[in-house]
Amino acid sequence: MKAPRRLQPLLEEGLIDEVISPLMSGKEADVFIVRSAGELRCAKIYKDAAKRSFKKAAQYTEGRKVRNSRRARAMDKRSRFGRQQQEETWQNAEVDALYRLARAEVRVPRPFGCFDGVLLMELVTDEAGDVAPRLNDVTMDAEQAREDHALLMHYVLRMLDAGLIHGDLSEFNILVNEDGPVIIDLPQAVYAAGNNNAQAMLARDILNVTRYYGQFAPELLNTHYAEELWDRFESGELDPEVPLTGHFDLPTEAADTEGVLAEIRAVLAEEAQRQRRLRAAEEGGEDGDEDGENEREPN
Repeated sequence: MKAPRRLQPLLEEGLIDEVISPLMSGKEADVFIVRSAGELRCAKIYKDAAKRSFKKAAQYTEGRKVRNSRRARAMDKRSRFGRQQQEETWQNAEVDALYRLARAEVRVPRPFGCFDGVLLMELVTDEAGDVAPRLNDVTMDAEQAREDHALLMHYVLRMLDAGLIHGDLSEFNILVNEDGPVIIDLPQAVYAAGNNNAQAMLARDILNVTRYYGQFAPELLNTHYAEELWDRFESGELDPEVPLTGHFDLPTEAADTEGVLAEIRAVLAEEAQRQRRLRAAEEGGEDGDEDGENEREPN
């Protein structure tokens, strides 16, 4: 097939020998099967930010460190150079995550490098040599579901121990071959220690995976791996050699409903007061004082 424009430089430099066929088109990248170094591999072409439809990217990039201070300042200012650096940081995040997780013995595609916004990596195949299916396209018996779910929970544990949370894990981001599940699509990987959304993203990842396997082994729906993992993480007791149980003692004390409602009412009252001050300021009245000194609280 005719090579896409973004792959032409890699062909010219000998990084890939031939473009075989398109594999998939996703929300943040297009993926092609290529021949490289005498074997079939994937070439993942990241889409530009303007074309990328990945939502709420800022939630995922929170906590990522940029060592170069000049680059960090440019990214904060959103200059042209800063936006370019932000794109490179987003693209390189997946490469960094793949290498880190491979070292942590998490089954992910083997990376071969990122070149001008194109990630070269292993093509995951099944026993017949065909492209491995996504978990979403796989059915299984209850025993297989329990086995694969336990393996994925162990991978999530190892990811967390390596400091990462997938952030978008589901049956659509997991491939399955003869050795079991393979986790893919990691440009949005979250740094667990520096992201305020880390716990919620971990819980969502585990919920997505558990719901899918729960179709075949319903007892999995009653497990609490997210709570168990986060408790271990916070207490500094993440040990990949200690098996997960899926059990966790949830809090039994009743929620302080009245306290929560009182806080909500206070916030609403404060916002109403702020709106009144803004209206008064627009009308040029004395009550427009920002500190509210000329305004009385309603009885």
